[in-house]
Amino acid sequence: MSVRVRFAPSPTGYLHIGGARTALYCYLIAKAQKGSFILRIEDTDLERSKREYELAMIDDLKWCGIDYDEGPDKGGEFGPYRQSERTQTYLDIAKDFVEKGFAYPCFLTTSELEELTAKAESEKKSPHAYHGKYRDLDPAEAKKRVEAGEAHIIRFKNPRKEWSFTDMVRGDVKFPVDMVGDFAIIRSNGMPVYNFCCVIDDHLMKMTHVIRAEEHLNNTVRQLMIYEALGAEPPRFVHCSLLVGEDRQKLSKRHGATSVKQYREQDYLPAALMNYLCLLGWSHPDETDIFDINQMDSIFDLNRFNKSPAFYDITKLKFFNEQYLRALSVEDLATGFEKAIPSEHAYHAKETSWKLDFAELFREKVQLFSDIVPQLGLIFDETIEQTEDVVDVNSWETTPTIRDYVKTRVSEIKASGSENITSEEFKEIMNHLKKELKIKGKPLFMGLRVVLTGKTHGPDLSKAIPLTPISTIEKRLS
Repeated sequence: MSVRVRFAPSPTGYLHIGGARTALYCYLIAKAQKGSFILRIEDTDLERSKREYELAMIDDLKWCGIDYDEGPDKGGEFGPYRQSERTQTYLDIAKDFVEKGFAYPCFLTTSELEELTAKAESEKKSPHAYHGKYRDLDPAEAKKRVEAGEAHIIRFKNPRKEWSFTDMVRGDVKFPVDMVGDFAIIRSNGMPVYNFCCVIDDHLMKMTHVIRAEEHLNNTVRQLMIYEALGAEPPRFVHCSLLVGEDRQKLSKRHGATSVKQYREQDYLPAALMNYLCLLGWSHPDETDIFDINQMDSIFDLNRFNKSPAFYDITKLKFFNEQYLRALSVEDLATGFEKAIPSEHAYHAKETSWKLDFAELFREKVQLFSDIVPQLGLIFDETIEQTEDVVDVNSWETTPTIRDYVKTRVSEIKASGSENITSEEFKEIMNHLKKELKIKGKPLFMGLRVVLTGKTHGPDLSKAIPLTPISTIEKRLS
């Protein structure tokens, strides 16, 4: 059978960065194996699930460049692809489980459950030790109580044996006999529970591999029980490494942005984000870091996953984004800057050729499109901030000489009707200072930079000055 994998998020919030990584891995393995990638929406939590989150997730996946073959908006042979639309299937199988003795109605009230849990804790036993109170109730009696309308849930009858499986990342995994008790599969409101729905859908949709985060590892024991009751062969499990923050704890909001939506709003490039996410738990066979996700068909291999926690490093992500920005065409770079710069800024009044030269000048000075905003002052600020470094350069013996000469030349150029100092005119200024006024080296380059820009560091002056309005330079010199 060809590979079939799925990404199955719950629409209770925006797409988490960890979910995006899982979706990416599913997408890549499906492409590499010429299989199918399915999007399934697990929305049985009716109170928290919202269609707006589902639509946002789908939009985020498309932004990431992750396409799927079957899904709620595409259809497919194994639909429907929302669990809320598959409820009757779950209820029918739960009923069949009860009839076959794999599950049973449990009539524990909330107060009884709390009382038994407290008793277990006082005796230093697992809470589920007493949750099986109705496990051996006569089926006829149980049926009678259900038909009478007595409130109940459906619990799966734990076979009470040791379970094990071979994970494609973690190797052999074993679960002790008493790890879980008789767990719920149908809630008292008639809605099925995640572990039950998940297995039924994976079975009926013919999933060959289940790729998910390490935090789902302990769910596997319950799911193996359900597979056995179904008489079905479990898929191959792939539990990817946990994403952790700088404190080595599970990635959460306290570590910064955690949703794809937030990275979109910060103008990260999707290709850079996906490239970085791919390496958080997987390694490229050529040991390279920067690569095109769309050229991974013959490279992506499940055997290259590792189980160590993956450190989510924003600094490194920005480095990846920087590399991708540098590789953009100057037109795309200029478009990105255009969107990042406030609409009221004077930048937008400039002609296209000027904007392209501006983009090329700052190509290697930004990690995000939004980083261009603080850089605008180099071209547009009319006043000079008297920082310690600037004051120091102005105190050099040669700096006043440079200023006096530049003032004269700027006045002459402005009088000719020019709105900018051309590249040739800037070159002439440099040559005069060097050859006629005998100013060379650091006093020349640093002094001229401070006089013209009010900064001690920055991009190539010979390219920055022709972009700067001569009126701005004149005011800096005053």
